[in-house]
Amino acid sequence: MTKPHVTASHHSSQMFERIALIGVGLIGSSISHACRRAGLAGEIVGSARTPATVETAVKLGLISQGYVTAAEAAEGADLVILCTPVGLCGPIAKEIAHSLKPGAILTDVGSVKTAIVNDVAPHVPEGVHFVPGHPIAGTEQSGPEAGFAELFDGRWCILTPTPNTDGKAVEKLTAFWEALGSKVEIMTPEHHDLVLAITSHVPHLIAYNIVNTAANLERVTDSEVIKFSAGGFRDFTRIAASDPTMWRDVFLNNKDAVLDMLGRFTEDLTALQRAIRFGEGDTLFDMFSNARAIRRGIVQAGQDTAAPDFGRTPARSEPATAKSKRA
Repeated sequence: MTKPHVTASHHSSQMFERIALIGVGLIGSSISHACRRAGLAGEIVGSARTPATVETAVKLGLISQGYVTAAEAAEGADLVILCTPVGLCGPIAKEIAHSLKPGAILTDVGSVKTAIVNDVAPHVPEGVHFVPGHPIAGTEQSGPEAGFAELFDGRWCILTPTPNTDGKAVEKLTAFWEALGSKVEIMTPEHHDLVLAITSHVPHLIAYNIVNTAANLERVTDSEVIKFSAGGFRDFTRIAASDPTMWRDVFLNNKDAVLDMLGRFTEDLTALQRAIRFGEGDTLFDMFSNARAIRRGIVQAGQDTAAPDFGRTPARSEPATAKSKRA
């Protein structure tokens, strides 16, 4: 029987017959967009905790088939991607264990890796390849409507296979993320958690904290905070707009590395406080100059642009209203 023309034309780039997305928020929906852009899957199915999300995902064409349970979605899939908050990965792994077919690859997109390995690995059946992953990409938006194909373009995805993970599965998942537009790096779960504690987790904690500090200032009104926020505060509020469930789980699951980095941060902050108190201009100038050099490095590495507004507008056409809201 001849295959329909559409499938046949995609066949050369198709990597997986059936991909199951467990969770179709920002990351899950973006994986679907990028997958379809590159023709990587025969079919993409998915599940979400709320029927409304499943319905939206089907309506947007993100998944051809939506399920209420993760176990049904994982049935017969060659690649299963856990796109839920970190705290749910363990329970879901337990739920889908009996549905995973031999030879399937199980991965995730969580911002914490050691806890994921501890929570998920015990439930992975013999013959299924578990390769934990973390695409370092995102926006402050969430939900199935928030995704777009270009999210991973030029961004890093970190894979943290365990020593006994099948090498072929790691190679295949690496090729998959590269086809989605990412650059891939492999490291241990522990090292990943330390790196991300300082590049992502602590900055989010600081952002949440400074926004709440401003909210609780009695001598400065809310309207003044909002009106004059271009002075640096605005950029913290963008980070603080991220999904609260996801970030609660990140801090509970990367406790040690976050507390370690927070300790160092606090010590450095105290040093800055001293420099201001004692009028040590040279100390301040040197610290600011070093920090500025890091910013240049990030721009040179292509991880941001030097354009105004922190190079923040994603690479896609946005309705004019969204643009004016960001301005």
